[in-house]
Amino acid sequence: MDTSEVLDFHLHLDSWGLAISLVIGYVYGVRRLAQHHAPRGEPAITARQPWLFGLGIVLMLAVSTWPLHDIGERSLFMFHMTEHMILSLAVPPLLLLGTPWWLIRLVVRPVLGAVKQLTRPLPALLMFNVVLAAIHAPQVVELMVTSQLFHFGAHAALLITATIMWWPVLGPIPDTPRLEPFQRIGYLFLQSLVPTVPASFLTLAEGTVYDIYETFPRLWGISVQTDQTVAGLIMKLGGGAILWTAITITFFTWFAEEERVEAPVG
Repeated sequence: MDTSEVLDFHLHLDSWGLAISLVIGYVYGVRRLAQHHAPRGEPAITARQPWLFGLGIVLMLAVSTWPLHDIGERSLFMFHMTEHMILSLAVPPLLLLGTPWWLIRLVVRPVLGAVKQLTRPLPALLMFNVVLAAIHAPQVVELMVTSQLFHFGAHAALLITATIMWWPVLGPIPDTPRLEPFQRIGYLFLQSLVPTVPASFLTLAEGTVYDIYETFPRLWGISVQTDQTVAGLIMKLGGGAILWTAITITFFTWFAEEERVEAPVG
């Protein structure tokens, strides 16, 4: 394979199939199920929710289809890392925030008991970070870039456990209330620290961590060493930026609510 083949177009029917299925389910739920399941006295869906859900779908497709996915799978690990960060830290909260709570509850109702257990803070953090660490092990990365089916399954596991990780922060259904503001800040802060270990390993490594990337054509003349250093920075700084944005929003929202409650009436 040469550099020109890296950018050959591929449709990625698996990713498109997942995205289309989610959109069809979303539209069907909002249009057909709302009249029977949406609570009385409140809108079935808010004005901003379709935009948030749509942005989540667009980001998911942007990183899991041509050309970004192909570059990450055939040339540059930094693109692979970018895909992981978007799929775990941007897509799940957007999809959860963009979906009406009653529709989420309807979907998870058959397994609500398991959802309540798995979305507790400690299990949620552990599951996500175990999966995140596992898919960055050299043997797993090699299998991901050589098997499209395994790659899709690994990303599905990442997306599912990332959704579970975000669940205590967002509390998308009344059955699983979100953490209190101070607890959310601590939870997100802890999550921001955990990935710094593998990120630092990538950034500071003197040799090649993922040998298979030495066999790939190097787009734009980027060396393997530079590639994995940038990938580590994306994991550490990019992931941290998303999580610290969530921490900042949580803090100032909490502060504004406290000010409103304490403000004198009249």
